[in-house]
Amino acid sequence: MMFAESPLNKRDKKTQKLFRILFLMMVMLLVTPVLLILATLIYKGGPIISMEFLFADPRNGMTAGGLFPALLGTIWLVVVALICSVPLGVAAAIYLSEYAPDNWLTRSINLAIVNLAGVPSIVHALFGVGAFVIFMDFGASILAASLTLAIMTLPVVIVATRESLQSVPHAFREACWNMGATRWQTIRKVVLPNAISGILTGVILEVSRTSGETAPIMFTGAAFYLPTLPESVFDQTMALAMHLYVVATQVPNVPDAMPYGVALVLISVVLAFNALSISFRIYLRGLKKW
Repeated sequence: MMFAESPLNKRDKKTQKLFRILFLMMVMLLVTPVLLILATLIYKGGPIISMEFLFADPRNGMTAGGLFPALLGTIWLVVVALICSVPLGVAAAIYLSEYAPDNWLTRSINLAIVNLAGVPSIVHALFGVGAFVIFMDFGASILAASLTLAIMTLPVVIVATRESLQSVPHAFREACWNMGATRWQTIRKVVLPNAISGILTGVILEVSRTSGETAPIMFTGAAFYLPTLPESVFDQTMALAMHLYVVATQVPNVPDAMPYGVALVLISVVLAFNALSISFRIYLRGLKKW
């Protein structure tokens, strides 16, 4: 036949099919543990989830009641950490991407950012105690814990923002400069609007990490138990990650379903924050013209 497949084409198709199956198996290998964890949490923690569990205070030495103070404290910590880290991280990324020359100082800053991302969370916790709790005299508070979390997650925001800024075509900048726009006008009107979806990726990663960290907040602002809700950023607070550690390891006679229920709520909070950010990112990507 005139258009019959050659042996080379047949071999290429078999190779392509083999690699497709291999990559599918790798994806399933990554997804399966996540699904098993979620299924376990839903199976063991789902029965305890109720309005009382979500909106009541702990009772009887944390063996009964709910986790509302910890849930509210986690929202406090995440929101304040985002307010502290996102503007600073975006500003640093703009400087490194749009203004900084390629010299030894810039390369040293980039290396420091990479190293900061690899510092263990317990080291960040000790830094937070020294810098925010003692030196700045914030005490053990939401502000001190959130600033510690902000410093810990700052490299994520910087790297994600810088990559997003650099993905905007350079022709966009040149067109603005040729029209007489200044560098800052170009960044504000053209570069940032087209990079905002990538910046939100860094925000999503930050939310995921700050919500689940225990060591940094344990030393700087999280409390084992508080009878009252926090009223300002200078108060201590309970947190879901800390509460999960406490009920799983420190409190006797806890119902078997309670640690799983706390973990399920914690994951649900992270997913809710992420879903909100992803929805906003999808909306902004739909506005792109390139």
